[in-house]
Amino acid sequence: MAITVTDPQPIDRAEEILTPKALAFIEELHQRFAGTRNELLEARKAKRQKVAETSRLDFLPETREIRDGDWKVAEAPAALQDRRVEMTGPATPAKMAINALNSGAKVWLADLEDASTPTWPNVIDAILNLRDAAQGTLSYTSPEGKEYRLRTDAPLAVVVARPRGWHMEESHLLIDGEPAVGALVDFGLHFFHIAKQLLLNGHGPYYYLPKMESHLEARLWNEVFVFAQDFLGIPQGSVRATVLIETIPAAFEMDEILYELRDHASGLNAGRWDYLFSIIKYFRDAGEEFVLPDRATVAMTAPFMRAYTELLVKTCHKRGAFAMGGMAAVIPNRKQPDVTAAAFDKVRADKTREANDGFDGSWVAHPDLVPTCREVFDSVLGDPANGGKKNQLDKQRPEVNVTAEQLIDVASAGGTVTEAGLRLNLYVAVAYTGVWISGSGAVAIHNLMEDAATAEISRSQVWQQIRNKSVLADTGNTVTRELVTRILGEETERLRIEFGDENFTKYYEPASKLIEDICLSDDYTDFLTTPAYELVG
Repeated sequence: MAITVTDPQPIDRAEEILTPKALAFIEELHQRFAGTRNELLEARKAKRQKVAETSRLDFLPETREIRDGDWKVAEAPAALQDRRVEMTGPATPAKMAINALNSGAKVWLADLEDASTPTWPNVIDAILNLRDAAQGTLSYTSPEGKEYRLRTDAPLAVVVARPRGWHMEESHLLIDGEPAVGALVDFGLHFFHIAKQLLLNGHGPYYYLPKMESHLEARLWNEVFVFAQDFLGIPQGSVRATVLIETIPAAFEMDEILYELRDHASGLNAGRWDYLFSIIKYFRDAGEEFVLPDRATVAMTAPFMRAYTELLVKTCHKRGAFAMGGMAAVIPNRKQPDVTAAAFDKVRADKTREANDGFDGSWVAHPDLVPTCREVFDSVLGDPANGGKKNQLDKQRPEVNVTAEQLIDVASAGGTVTEAGLRLNLYVAVAYTGVWISGSGAVAIHNLMEDAATAEISRSQVWQQIRNKSVLADTGNTVTRELVTRILGEETERLRIEFGDENFTKYYEPASKLIEDICLSDDYTDFLTTPAYELVG
């Protein structure tokens, strides 16, 4: 087996990351685990096909003993005992990484996945920034001369890195001529270069694991962790993983996922936006009862979403794991005080619901929202320095009893499908994809933080509405390929006017063509980012 780097110098200092020993580690990971990963991706297709035939999902009968068993995950290390506020965002550029570390949040989800376009320069720069941060040397000076440094007057956020999902590939590292597994590249480079330093810092190599669909995929990650720790000679259990429950099949295997990772698990996260995307994807051809209303009207208070989050809190606390709340997509706008006030109100309401439900902490997407989230959780937990709690593991929720039917009761969302919602979906899908192609994975659109998950919802709703010939409540029109083509053209022209001919030609025009192709195709595209990745080079 031979590994090839197609571009060994994508940015300055890349040689510090793409060392022969680091590449040998990636090669070893691939040799040991890529085959199983490929088999698990095939298993996803088979399971989805069964759901297409039955419109049903259920808890696994063969793992009932695990669900009924009396076991717990390993106790969390001190650095992860208090996670009441988690800041999310990409690890590149350095300015954003420094702002996240300095934000006052307890944890920073350093994102190499949905909030980051995996261009080769971005991949390497993210690892460099995270290594420099662990060593305390990360800094940045803007072209205008403004300096950004890691704060020394208060603790930095604890880093929890999120590698790419199992489905993504890395086209710039070839192993026997084939692209490497993106997840193994992200994890491997981070772990190899930074794990020991993190342990010296009193933290550890901590990860968020995205987009898994089964406990067997969690088992594979656990095997990767065991091997990696032995390879570097660091103690078993040093790695801690928080799993995003952001696919509908994973919602039926929460206990089993924690069990597979029990020596390395620290919690589950309610990844709400990808979860909605997954529901649309899984039940896309199951009939009108599975068509969600306009995206903006699907609240976390919808019964099927309540069932999901209630089950997550109960499962986590029963097993001694943390339950982490999801992303409130609204963000403040410092130039528009009314927008900022509305954002704070929405975030406060969202986090109050989560804190009262028993979540141990939650996500925000902007540093200005950290104090609001912290204030809400402080009101429930208190200050640990003055007798308060660090988490809510003691809130067991025995009264919660969630059924399979409740988890897939999509019709309980209520609401309608409208032409205004269709238009917004097409605008967001193209606008986000254009930004993604340009190299940025997270962008504010209409004062909402959009990432790959929200774009996936948008384009998937369009495909599903065409498939089901949905009737739009505000116009009476039926969603057809012709209607979608017309509205997409209008929204694409709007983007040309907004962003100018040069950016339009480079980014938004190819993005519109891609969205048109995958929305109008008879075959559903599992992930928008897979064909989009071919456009970034």
